Amino acid sequence: MSVKIRLKRVGGKNEPRFRLVVADIRHQRDGKFIEEVGSYNPVKGERKLEMDRIEYWLSKGAKPSETVQSMINYVRKGAVKGEAAAAAPKAETEKTEKKS
Repeated sequence: MSVKIRLKRVGGKNEPRFRLVVADIRHQRDGKFIEEVGSYNPVKGERKLEMDRIEYWLSKGAKPSETVQSMINYVRKGAVKGEAAAAAPKAETEKTEKKS
């Protein structure tokens, strides 16, 4: 059985929210999964990862998706601390357009 750590969409229309799940690669994206190991809210920029469970599944041979791998690397760098850590809010950019 090949296992992957990937995102499962659970949010409504125009309100994306995701759960990080460990799932068999043969199952659909939003279908059956083995275990939930975190969550991600891109609107608020919140990431909650259970790193102990993620490390366990990685040691068992689970392969993370590219997006999940970048989240794991972000937490490992120390940008986010703790098991249930939330990312810093995104900085808003100011428009510097001149009107004629």
